[in-house]
Formats: sequence, structure tokens, C-alpha cells
Amino acid sequence: MASGFFAILDDITALMDDVAVATKIATRKTAGILGDDLAVNAEKATGFLSSRELPVLWAITKGSFINKLIIVPIALLLNAFFPAALKIVLILGGIYLAYEGVEKIIEYIFHRSKTGHEVIEEVEQDDSAIEKTKIKSAIATDFILSVEIVIIALGSAAEEILTTQIATVAAVAVLATVGVYGVVALIVRMDDTGLKLIKRSNNKGFLFALGSLLVNSLPVIIRILAVVGTIALLLVAGGIFVHNIDYFHHLFPAIPTTIKEFLVGATVGLLSVIVFSIAKKGAFAIQAMRPRLKE
Repeated sequence: MASGFFAILDDITALMDDVAVATKIATRKTAGILGDDLAVNAEKATGFLSSRELPVLWAITKGSFINKLIIVPIALLLNAFFPAALKIVLILGGIYLAYEGVEKIIEYIFHRSKTGHEVIEEVEQDDSAIEKTKIKSAIATDFILSVEIVIIALGSAAEEILTTQIATVAAVAVLATVGVYGVVALIVRMDDTGLKLIKRSNNKGFLFALGSLLVNSLPVIIRILAVVGTIALLLVAGGIFVHNIDYFHHLFPAIPTTIKEFLVGATVGLLSVIVFSIAKKGAFAIQAMRPRLKE
């Protein structure tokens, strides 16, 4: 009886060792994507009133956990019964990320100054519609990035038994969410921490200098994250296409991989924006014609 109990403990220990090793490998392979995830979601989680930053971030974090609760079992089932579907899902997600990245660039380049009336309307909507829109957008982007993280983690444990695969993917999913949004929380609270340090310092000494640095650094970090996040979207999207579509994989072999991934992501994103814009205008035209057809 005792020997059977110790045998079970030995099996559990061996399983945990396998999971730890597989998780370490998977985390290393997804490190680049986790960095992209951090940049993208940090940019999306900023720009709110100080009192709303943590509630908004918590809403995005909960959405991220729900995303992974959906993705992990589906990925395991597809891997077992229909592995080709994983590639299709990745490519569709890549198109979405590329579209979002190029849309941001176009919006920045062709941005026009808002009129006074538009600014007033935007301020009135800050506490409701705009906040909800940004949360939904952040959760949608997180979903796509989470798909790639889970699939790569699953691929790194492909040779392991099913139990190890499940535990590895679950561990990576939890670590990704806690790690990414923990760092994002630290970033968005930099200015409040800085202000508290300034108040305690009586406007002098090391605490004052540190607090001033934190307050002054936050706008710079947010701008950097906005740029890095956009580039990250295109790099992740391009990476999906280059690694999963043979044509792109063998295209321009002399070009460095990172540059090729960015160019491919930007090209697909631009085409997606054009197609979506045409489809949107077509839908509006059809909608405008309906009253006339009824007459």
C-alpha cells in the first residue's frame, strides 16, 4: 500500500519535472510574442483618467483570462483531431493584426484636428462609449496574440504526453496573462507613484528627483509604446504569414527575417484596409439605396 502511494508521488514528481522543462522551453519560444503583447496592450491600457486606469486594466485582464479559457481547450482539441485548422486560425488572426497595425498608421498620417464640437462630444463619451470600445479592442487583440502564444506553447510540448501538454499550455497561458498585465499595471501607475514620492520629499532630495523622473517619463513611455505596439502588430502578423505560408517563407531569402516580416505584415495589412474600406462603402451604398428601392 505504502509502495503504491510513493509510486504515485514519484509519477507526479516526474510529471511536474516534465511540465517545468516544457514550460521553460515554451516560455523561451514565446518571449518575443510576450514582448509584443506587452507593448500592444500597454498602449491600449493607457490614456484614461487616473481613477479609471486600474479598473480598465482589470477588465482587460479578466477578458484575457476568458480568452485563454476559450483558446486552450479548443487548441488542444484541434491539435488532436484537426491540426491543419490551427494554421488557418493563425493566418486569420494575422490578417486582423496586420489590419489593425496599418489602420493605426493611416490614422496617424491622415489625422485631422478635431473641431470644438467633436472634442466636447468625445469628452462626454470618455466615461462610457470610448472606454468600452478601447476595452473591447484590447481584448480582441489579446485574443489573437493569445492564440499564437498557446499554439507555440503547444507546439513546443508536442512530443510530450497529453497530460504534460495540457499542464504546459495552461502554465504558459497563466504566466503570460499575469506577467504582461502585471507589468502594464506598473507602467500605468508610474505617474501616481511619482506624485506620492514628490509629496513625501517636500520638493527636495532623492525622492523628489525620482518622483519627477517617473512623472515626466510616463508620457514618453506611452508615446514609445504606441509606436512599438504598432510595429509589434505588424511584426507578429508578418511572422505568422512568413512561418505558415510557404510563398512568404521563401520570398526574398536575402532580406533579414525581421524586415521581411514587417514588410509582409504591412503589405497584407494595407490590402486588408483597402478591401475592408471598399466593402464598407459598398455596404453603405446598398443601405442608402434601400429606401429608394422601396419607393
